[in-house]
Amino acid sequence: MKFAVIGGTGLIGSQVVKNLNAAGHEAVPHSKSSGVDVISGQGLEEAVAGADVVVNLTNSPTFDEASPAFFQTSMDNLLAAARKGGVGHFVILSIVGTDQVPELDYYRAKTLQEHLLANGQIPYSIVRATQFMEFMDAVLSWTADGDTVRLPATPIQPIAAKDVAGAVAEVAAGAPLNGIRNIGGPDVFTLDELGRITLSHKGDNRTVVTDPTAGMFAAVKGDVLTDKNAHLAPTRYTDWLS
Repeated sequence: MKFAVIGGTGLIGSQVVKNLNAAGHEAVPHSKSSGVDVISGQGLEEAVAGADVVVNLTNSPTFDEASPAFFQTSMDNLLAAARKGGVGHFVILSIVGTDQVPELDYYRAKTLQEHLLANGQIPYSIVRATQFMEFMDAVLSWTADGDTVRLPATPIQPIAAKDVAGAVAEVAAGAPLNGIRNIGGPDVFTLDELGRITLSHKGDNRTVVTDPTAGMFAAVKGDVLTDKNAHLAPTRYTDWLS
C-alpha cells in the first residue's frame, strides 16, 4: 500500500515511515521542509494524491490556548485533501485520557482533533498512547528550581516512542478501526516516583518534592492518563533508561 505520512520526519513519524517501508509498503514522509504545510494547505493535495492511507502525525507548535486552532485548521485542510484524493483510511495519534482533562488546552485540542476525524466521512483509526518516555526530561525541566524538582503524584504509564511508532504503523496497515485503540507502557508509576527514578539513573542529585500543584499534570484527576486494559508495549522504563 501507499502511505502519506504527514509529519513524517519527527520522533514518531520517521520511525513509522521506516517500519512501513521495511514491511514492503511505500511510505512517503511529508513535512514543512518538503513543502507541505497543513495550516496554509500548501502541497497537501499533491502529498496525498494516490495514497491509500494518510497518517497525520503533525503537532501543534504550542500546548496553550492556540492549539485548538492549529488542529481545527490542519484537520480541515487534510481531510479536504484526503477526500479529494480518494484516501481510504486516515490515522491520527492521540493521548490516552485526552477527553478526561478538559482543564488542559492541549488535551481539549486533541479531543477536538479526534472529533473532526470521526465526523470527517473517511474511514479512520485513532491510536491513543500514554505519555512518551522521551518526554520525561522536559517534564522535569518545567518545575525544576535549584536543587529541587516539584512533581505531582499523577499516575503515568510511560511508553517508548519506538513502541508507539510500531503500533501506529500496525494500525495504519490494517483495516480502519472507525474507533480508538489505546496503547501504553507495561508499568504504571506516579510522576514523582518516575522523576526520582530518572534523576537517580542519571546521577542527578536534585531532590524530587511531591507537590500536587506543580506543572501541567497537576490538572489531571485520578488515573485517567493510564489504561491497564490497553495494548501493552514491551519496553519497560528502567530498561529504556539503560
